[in-house]
Amino acid sequence: MKFPNKGDECMKELHSPVNRKTYNISMCLMIILMAAGLVVSTTELQTVTMGYLIHLLCVVIISACLLVYPRYETFVFRLSIILLGFVYFYTLALIYPQTWTTYIMICLLPALAILFYDFKLFYISISLNVILLVIVTSYMHKQETEYTYIHADLTGNLINIVASQLLLFLIFYLTFDRIRKQELYMEQVQQSERLKMVSHLTAAVAHEIRNPVTVVRGFLQLYQENSNFNTSDRSKFALMIDELNTVEQVTSQFLSMAKPSREMVVEKVDVNEVLEGVASLLGSYAMLSNKHIDIQVGEGCIILINPVEFKQVIINLIKNALEASDTGETVHVTAKVVKDTVEIKIVDQGCGMAEEEIKALGTPFYSLKTNGTGLGLMICFNIVEKVGGTIKYQSEKGEGTMVTLTFQVADRS
Repeated sequence: MKFPNKGDECMKELHSPVNRKTYNISMCLMIILMAAGLVVSTTELQTVTMGYLIHLLCVVIISACLLVYPRYETFVFRLSIILLGFVYFYTLALIYPQTWTTYIMICLLPALAILFYDFKLFYISISLNVILLVIVTSYMHKQETEYTYIHADLTGNLINIVASQLLLFLIFYLTFDRIRKQELYMEQVQQSERLKMVSHLTAAVAHEIRNPVTVVRGFLQLYQENSNFNTSDRSKFALMIDELNTVEQVTSQFLSMAKPSREMVVEKVDVNEVLEGVASLLGSYAMLSNKHIDIQVGEGCIILINPVEFKQVIINLIKNALEASDTGETVHVTAKVVKDTVEIKIVDQGCGMAEEEIKALGTPFYSLKTNGTGLGLMICFNIVEKVGGTIKYQSEKGEGTMVTLTFQVADRS
């Protein structure tokens, strides 16, 4: 199971006044304890040894790192603090054999990674600790007079070492699993609240749009039937009526967000026909900025979906790709049957998106466009999910974006 890195979020929490104060007090107490241990050790040692110098150096360096830690958020800095902790406690265990409780501390060293909420750091810590524990325990076993607590029961100590590491792994794993589930739950709650707010807003706006659209369409229909207008004018009226019908359908979708319909009318849709139609529709829009649309569709790309909604999804996604592309670039659209699914890919060579931006796509009122609202893409996600399909984004900054839509293949019978 892959867990998210929580180190950055924890660092952000440290910037709050309360947490920063708590952190500073905790670190000062820890530094005082380390300094106290250093002072006490001077009474036990008759001369200044290399081990004592390492102990002193570790106290100074670790204290400095702990104090400046809130200013740095890199993985390397966190790893450095953990490695310094290893050096510190293993040094204490080796140069002060009478203090057997230090041996317990080195068994618990992987728990330091919990402070950073970083699963990668925990893997490194527990792997390194197991190796060092085996080496150090073997060395202590040979020193019969100094490390009697190890020599007396080597087998029991090794079993306890393995048990402690397994226990730490279990605690860490279950803790992160619970955190992940809580995050998913909170995200679902927040998304539900956002959708509730948007549903009320869109219902109000859609209702107000419908009334004037109905009036305008009624007059256009009268003009279309009026013989005083020539054929060319009446064909333009027909075109305007068709566009108003599209507005009506889109408005109905906004209303369905507030009160979803239980009955969903779907039919077999030829993906090639829809893609070709959308390419023709957006062709002139693309040519205005010297951009191009390339369509390649394999055989058998038939899906079950509402044709109007599917067309809306494709128009929205291709239009987004065109707007993200630079002048002269081509948006490549491919569709093919993969096992029992139809896979549609829309690829552009635009500026790309960061991982955080990809995660926020489909969220109400989140848009990378200057005048965007994010509602169009949210509706696209809703339409695709209604028929059991998926939308996945792959993108990197400066490398372009690929949108992959997946639908079940319709039964050809």
